[in-house]
This record gives sequence, C-alpha cells and structure tokens, in this order.
Amino acid sequence: MTYSAYLATGQMIALMQSFSRIKVLTHGQESIPDGSIIFVVNHFTRLETLLLPYHIFTQTHVPVWSLADHSFFEGPLSGFMAKIGAVSTRDPDRDRLIVKSLLTGETNWIIFPEGHMVKDKEAVTSPSIFGLYRGKLRLAHTGAANLALRTEFYRKRLQHLLTENPAEAERLQNKFQIEDLSPVLTRKTWIVPINLTYYPLRARENVLSTLADRFAHNISERLREELLTEGTMFFEGVDIDIRFGQAIPVSDYLTSSRIKQDMFSLRQIDFDDLLPSLPAMRQEATALMNRFMSDIYSMTTVNHDHLFASLLRALPFSKISEEDFRRRVFLLTDLVPDKTLVFCHQSLEIGQVALLTDDRYHKYRDFLALARETGVVRCEKGILFRNTANLSAGSEFHRIRIKNPLGVATNEVQTLSALKRQIRWMAWLPEMLVRHRVVDVLLRQAADQFETDYVRFHRPDESKERAVGAPLLLKGSSRRLGVVLLHGFLASPREMLELATYLHGKGFWVYCVRLRGHGTAPEDLATRSGSDWIESVDLGCALMSALCTQVVIGGFSLGGGLALDCAARIPRLAGVFAVSPPFRLKDFSSRFASAVTTWNRVMDTMHYHGAAKEYATQTSERPLINYARVPIAALSELEHFMEGLEPRLADVKMPTLVVQGLGDPVVDSEETARMFNLIGAEQKRYLPLDFSRHGILAGEGSENVHAAIGAFFDRL
Repeated sequence: MTYSAYLATGQMIALMQSFSRIKVLTHGQESIPDGSIIFVVNHFTRLETLLLPYHIFTQTHVPVWSLADHSFFEGPLSGFMAKIGAVSTRDPDRDRLIVKSLLTGETNWIIFPEGHMVKDKEAVTSPSIFGLYRGKLRLAHTGAANLALRTEFYRKRLQHLLTENPAEAERLQNKFQIEDLSPVLTRKTWIVPINLTYYPLRARENVLSTLADRFAHNISERLREELLTEGTMFFEGVDIDIRFGQAIPVSDYLTSSRIKQDMFSLRQIDFDDLLPSLPAMRQEATALMNRFMSDIYSMTTVNHDHLFASLLRALPFSKISEEDFRRRVFLLTDLVPDKTLVFCHQSLEIGQVALLTDDRYHKYRDFLALARETGVVRCEKGILFRNTANLSAGSEFHRIRIKNPLGVATNEVQTLSALKRQIRWMAWLPEMLVRHRVVDVLLRQAADQFETDYVRFHRPDESKERAVGAPLLLKGSSRRLGVVLLHGFLASPREMLELATYLHGKGFWVYCVRLRGHGTAPEDLATRSGSDWIESVDLGCALMSALCTQVVIGGFSLGGGLALDCAARIPRLAGVFAVSPPFRLKDFSSRFASAVTTWNRVMDTMHYHGAAKEYATQTSERPLINYARVPIAALSELEHFMEGLEPRLADVKMPTLVVQGLGDPVVDSEETARMFNLIGAEQKRYLPLDFSRHGILAGEGSENVHAAIGAFFDRL
C-alpha cells in the first residue's frame, strides 16, 4: 500500500464523516509517546476499524494499520480494507509484518484484543480469573501483548548482537528486510490503551439496512444486525468518545532472567522458533494484557444510559415510580462529575435538573422508549416494572448489543467499581432519604452557584448585599403544598419577600428562586440567556416537588412569564400565577434592543468596541434591589423569551391567575389581557387592578394583590 493511497483514503473517510451525524471527541491524546505503538482498543462495530486509523493519524502523523477480523475482508470491502491499512487476522504473514513495521517505525498498529469473544466485563472485577477462562468464556486475546513483547525482544536482541555477534545481527536484519537499523536501535515499543464509548447506542431500520435488504442477496443475519447499528449511528448521529490511556513501556515486561537468556543469546534464533523462554513470555503477555484491558475498561465514558440501566438492574424491588427513579439517577449525576469516580460524557458535565422536571433534553424519555421496546421495563400509570433478565450481557454479545443495547450499558459499568458501589447504594436508599438528599443537593447547587457568580462579578460600587441576591427557603407547617416564587427582570429574590412572608403565614413552604444573572451585577446578567433562567426555575420546582405533595409556581414581571413557561412544560403543577408578565414592554427604547445587540456584534467583529452600546441606565422603583444599569443583550433576551412563550400558552392547563396593573408604565396591560385569552386552562382568572406602577407586590396597596393570590390558593 502506498503512502499517498493511505492519505487519500483518510481524506475520503474524513469527508464521509463530515456528511454523517457522527461526532468524534478525543481525550488524552497528549499522552501518546514517540516510538513504535500498538494501540489496543475495545471492539464494537466496523466503524472504529474505518474511523480510528484516520483519527490516530491526525494525532501522530504516522500511518496506522489495523488488525481486522477476517470477516471484514469478505465481499466488496476487501479491497477497501487493504487501502486503509487493515490486515486480516488470517493473513499468514501478519505477525512478521507487524513486528517488522514496529521495529522500523514505519507504521503503528491498532489491535482489538476482545475480538468477537464474549465481553462479560463483570469478570474483570475478579483478578483471579481476569484474562482466563470463566466457565466457557474468555475475556480477551493476548495477541497484542505477544506482538509487542516480540517486537521489543528483537529490538533489544539486535542492539546486543551488533556488538557481540554482527553476523547474526546482519542475518536478522535481512530476515526482517530492514534496510536501515538506525530507527530500530533508537526507538521504544509502547502499548497505548484506547477506550471507545458510543452514545446514544441505538439500532433501527435505516438507509443501509434497507438497501441491503433490497439489493444484497443471502445477506447474513449478523451483517444485517451490524448495518442496523452502524447505519443508525451514521445517519441519526452518535457521539464517539476516543479516550487514550497512559502509555505502557513494553520493555518493563522483559526483565525475566529466562527471557533475557534468549534475548541476549549469541546463537541463531529464527522468528518462529520455540524458545525455552516461551512459558515466561506467555506469562508476561498475560500480565500485560491484564493491565491494558483493565485500563481500557476503566476509561469508559459514562453517559445517561449507563446510569439509568445500571440503576434499574441494581434495584432490590421489581417496581418503582418514575419520579423516584429519576430522582435517584439525578443524585448519581451529581456524584459522577466528581472526576474521582469515572470519566463523563459531555452531557453529564452540565446541570441535570431537567431530569427532575420536563426532561427537555430527552435523556430519560429516550431511555424509557428503548427500555420498553426491548422488554426491559413496562410502564403503567407512572410505575416502572422491570425485567432484569434483559439487562445481562449474556453469552452472545454481538446479538445483545443489537437486541438490547441497555444490556451493553450495564455491562460497561461492571468494571467501574467506585461507580458500581454508588449505584448499589443509591438503589437501596429509602425513598424518603432520596427526597431529602435531592433537596440537599439542589440547595447546595443554588448556594454554590450564587456564591460563584457573586464573587466573580462583584462590583463594590454597585452590587447589593449577599442577602439581597441569595435564594431563600421558608419552611412551612405542612408538606401538603409548596410555592415557588420568581422575581422580575433586574431584581433579586428579595423582591418577593413580602409575598413570600404572606404565603408562609398561611402555612405553605416557600422558595424564592434567584434567576441566573441577578443579585450580583449587570455584567453577570449580560452573559445570561433564557435557558439559564429556565434552569434556575427548574431547580426551584424540583426542590419544592421533593419537599411537598403539590407545587404552585408564580412570579412577577419576567418571573411571571417564566412561571407560565414552566406551567406549559410541567403539567403536574397544581397551579400557576403571573403578576404583570411582560408580553410587551412600553419603554420605547426596548424596541431597539435586538437591533442594538446586532450592532454590538458587528462592532465586536470589527474590534471597534468604542461604538458598542452595551448598557442603558434606568430609574428603579426599588433601587436597593434592582440594577441601575440594563444590559442591552439581556433586554433583547427577555423579549425573545416572551415571544417564544406566546405560542405555548395553550399548553398551560392547570388553574391560572394573571394579575395586571392597569396603569403599568412598563408593561402593556392590553397586551397582557390578550395573551391571557391564549392560556389553555379551563380554570383561569384575569384580575386587572388599579395601579399606576409596575412593582405591585410591595408598597401601598400590595396587600390587595397578596389577598388575591391567597384567594387563588384557597380555591386550589
């Protein structure tokens, strides 16, 4: 194979990947050493045989060949496999070719030590049987370890013979067809473990499987199943995490006196001779294989499917409520990114509160659909009934990966002992303690988030006292009903204190949320988006849902809009109220917010910051709480959020109250009345009140607003 053909094929693979929805993420590539390398990789599909050599080449700039199963060379793929540098496992010259190319450094190699053998990774946790037979099952081949040891054996032997027996050194050089011994003498042989983790792992009918059914005759069941998996990955998308482990120096496994006797012997030794040191070499190969397989499995990139499936398998009872199940997984997600347990998929690096509310990222929804489809669970009226028999890897791994990828997910967690212990502990935790821990975690997250933002953006001349911006929880006398309160734009939780005190006096639990960007400084708010505010709202809802049987959400101004948005997303809320929601702002300058934001982006691109207008000043009704400067970008985000809310008001089905001051100088009251009519709830009330100010939850006459909200609660 020519080098130009190798590069051309790599470019074709890169182009193919760009047209697919495959997303490759590489980690730890900085640890790849210089030298001759065998990359040992956990094996799953044909995809890694095609994509992995290209991605490793982009890191090392050394051609990478792979040892591929002989079945890959059958049919029309045979010529293509050769072009990408793949060698069949049944090639009679494969070992000599691999050792020779590693000695000279002309290529590195990829070997899949698992092959098509059973991947029962639970056996890895038992050192006494790792790498050996467990019943009729064997975990991995030692071929990669043997080839690495043989390469370094001949490298050190040639170095020794050049001074002690040049004739034998020359004979070996000719046998291996090595033209120049310089790279042989100066390089080292390494094994670099690689873990590949796919997410999401799904298999369904796709273009490839359809075309195979239509045009290919006598296609094997196995090939069709692989097309189901690989075609789904290619066309619907999959994240492939390629994680490089620490390089293992092969020379460390050639220190046995028996091996050294043969390695430094001056007699003639040929490549296929049975040497006295063979038992010792086999023992070292097994030890080396144990090490790199352990490294491979420990680098699994944990994702949501791993947590859902493993927790389901570990539960000590046959059924569980969906809400309780999601809370337990949420608690696991809080533990996992600790970085001391496991490596995490990028989706676990962000807030996971949506698992407890509307599941807007579809992590639980997708898992449940797959679990039901594959018979792992059945769901009735919010209760999951599990079938753990379908969560075992079984004896035919290539079939279980197609028929039930969740079995694969549980299998991959078996070697992650620290995570496995946490999952087992979480599975046995009583439901009441689960609720308490969820509350503790959410309170901690909210407090840490505020403290981090406050310290980062604090301005001595402008930031308020910490107590003004901090979220607030008031404990009620009964857990029957809890209230989540959302403050307005430019304000902070302190804005809701009067209403919170009133509702707390009625015996309710009350939580005053801090919307991200508020309670710190305008520079913080300028960096936030509607999704940040929604995350803050969901944290409050999840917190109160864990504390109380029913939850009502309400807010003022922007908080009122966010409350209606939450009610449209989370139908299980008991009620919602909104005070002066800003569907349309009266302030003429706000109409130019989007245009000003666009202008700022243009100026930033041109590096002409002097022309940018990032803030506007305002006179606040409550200067001890509100910002005096308005970030233009945040004002634009507010209007964008409210525009997006309008078409979803029909999804608000629970009892609803909207309160609006008729003389509101900020919000257009006629527009609020019009939007109220779009709300889909059968029980809803629009209450116009005679106020000439925007902030009607505090100050003169605010007791009438409090009473109206209290009457709304009484009707609930």
